[in-house]
Amino acid sequence: MLSLKDHAELISKLSQEQHKTLATVESCTAGALAHLLSQAEGASESLHGGFVVYTKANKVAAVGVPKELLAAHTAVSAQVAQAMAEGGLARCPADIVVAITGVAGPEPDEDGNPVGLVFVAAATRDGRRRVLRHEFGPMSKKEICGAAMASALDLIEQLLQAQVP
Repeated sequence: MLSLKDHAELISKLSQEQHKTLATVESCTAGALAHLLSQAEGASESLHGGFVVYTKANKVAAVGVPKELLAAHTAVSAQVAQAMAEGGLARCPADIVVAITGVAGPEPDEDGNPVGLVFVAAATRDGRRRVLRHEFGPMSKKEICGAAMASALDLIEQLLQAQVP
């Protein structure tokens, strides 16, 4: 299994080879995935940047998540993760946008979502959409964020290799 750093390097190489660009929309990882991707060789050719949307209010303001969606499903849901990815895609020129929302702890969130519940979503310019649900369980915040980033990198890699319809 690749380290996060090595996986980010692979993603950067694949995206450059395919002339695809990336962006992130991050909640519980607070920009850590964008930072990781920015450290890869040639990142300036493939990474547009990222949105950090740690609060519900910023999910609405920065990437246009509908307030009604947050009220109906909570910030930690498949629907909101997908809206985050689509909102990022609408607001930047990237070909692939990946979004992460979840509860990294140490306590459940204000809506009662448990620590370790994470959704990773992606939206692409060619119309592909995907949402993954993870229940990482009672791990440390650092471990949950690392697992969420690993899932996001896996999803980006699958999209780049056309393994996700």
